Amino acid sequence: MYKFREITEDDNASVAALVRDNLKQFNLDIPGTVYFDAGLDHLSDYYGNDNRRYFVIESDNGEVIGGIGYDRFEPLKDTAELQKLYLTDAAKGSGLGYEMIDFIEERMREAGYKVSYLETHDNLQAAIHIYEKKGYKEIERPDAVVHSTMNRFFRKEL
Repeated sequence: MYKFREITEDDNASVAALVRDNLKQFNLDIPGTVYFDAGLDHLSDYYGNDNRRYFVIESDNGEVIGGIGYDRFEPLKDTAELQKLYLTDAAKGSGLGYEMIDFIEERMREAGYKVSYLETHDNLQAAIHIYEKKGYKEIERPDAVVHSTMNRFFRKEL
């Protein structure tokens, strides 16, 4: 079993390692990705206000096995960006990715957002498959993309 909870300062190192490990596996440990973001090692400092939240998924033994968050996406009205959906290798293939999206979309709705937006990369085919199964539709690249290496963009009405 597992549980969702908001990120704390104690989670920073494990979440940063989780993100970097995943990106490295898919050859995305390169500039233009979150891999090199200075704030990645201090996510709990960034998230946790009305506009943005980040949640970790904890196993029964207290291990962080995943994470997912959202932040306001300023260029688009009433839109939140789904951010940093990552799982440990052991948790992949369990269907948890689908549950994580359901969970974060509900948090977005509670925060008043009407649209979910996300950026990803061709190398992340399993993630793209999940997004499409959850109803995300591919869109043109918006003008305001922070991580320049990302090359696939999706949105979904909440």
